[in-house]
Amino acid sequence: MRPPPRAAPAVDELYAALLQAGESVPRLRGLLDAEVEETTMITLLRRAVPVRFLELLADAYPWSERPRVLAGIVLNRRAPRTLSLKLLPALFWRDLADVAANPHLSVAVRARAEGLLQEMLPDMRMGEKIALAKIATLPVLAQLLADPEPKVAGASLINPRLRETDLVMALQSRTAPVALLEAAAESPRWSQRYGVKLALVLQARTPLGVALSQLSSLLPRDLLRVGETEGLRPLVQAAALRVAREGAP
Repeated sequence: MRPPPRAAPAVDELYAALLQAGESVPRLRGLLDAEVEETTMITLLRRAVPVRFLELLADAYPWSERPRVLAGIVLNRRAPRTLSLKLLPALFWRDLADVAANPHLSVAVRARAEGLLQEMLPDMRMGEKIALAKIATLPVLAQLLADPEPKVAGASLINPRLRETDLVMALQSRTAPVALLEAAAESPRWSQRYGVKLALVLQARTPLGVALSQLSSLLPRDLLRVGETEGLRPLVQAAALRVAREGAP
């Protein structure tokens, strides 16, 4: 049999000592001087620790130089907003995504985390963008939907936070990437949504084959709208009007 893990008892003991210390700065500093593993400290930060401890921990070496610990402070519900805002720039992108998605944190903290993620996007690697696209909140996701890489587009479309209205808006953009248009047309989740089909046909950047394949699903009034919309390919407009005529009683 495997021996029981040591992390849990260490966390329990440290938490009990914290509760006894309360807001006493000398006693809290004494606890910070103890040898504690990083994983233990991160686990501890998921509990309702004293606010003063969070403030001291953020400035104490070596914890002040460990982004995952700083993320644990920000994600703690008791962390003061000013402290969280100060620590956010030191966090890894994945922790910023967790902060942005945490409904228990202040709006200002979540918005700042989203802003930092948006600033990071141009320098992120492909694999990081794909991973982020699957979990990002809407402000960040909107920027990822505009990414020209097909794998990023595909990952964005499976994000559970994505709504049809958000996708349709992205498809209607004048700069909508072809990768997103093709991915939406092939997506098991979105390809059968009427709003998505219509947006694909009304988008001049949609590949010809993709646009034509949507016409048979449109209502007559929308087919007529396609035929009258300026900027679309003449072939798409002619096909839309033909389908409207053939489908009319």
